[in-house]
Amino acid sequence: MTIALWIIQILLGLIFTITGSFKFFQSKQKVIASGGTWAEDFAPGLIKLIAGVELICGLLLIISRLLSLWRYINFIASGCIAVIMIGSIAVHIRRKEFTHAIINSLFLLMALFVSYLG
Repeated sequence: MTIALWIIQILLGLIFTITGSFKFFQSKQKVIASGGTWAEDFAPGLIKLIAGVELICGLLLIISRLLSLWRYINFIASGCIAVIMIGSIAVHIRRKEFTHAIINSLFLLMALFVSYLG
């Protein structure tokens, strides 16, 4: 179980570090053009805030696992990712983007797994 936790936590951290940094350092128009049509419904500042939280939480998941830091960091970072994913699922369902909602549901399950066992 420990190996599965390591793999899922590092994978989740990498995914959110990469996607968070992409959204954080790109303009709203580039996020939309790259397939993030959900961004049409949000102000640029809110997109940056969401992306910043994703980026920080992703980095915290990686750093805390690699350096064997406090267990609470894993709980907080994966909990924040879970909250973001719940909101993301709701947005995608409202926009009738069910494929994205399913993918984000998988990320939600991964975050809950890390939060519970991390």
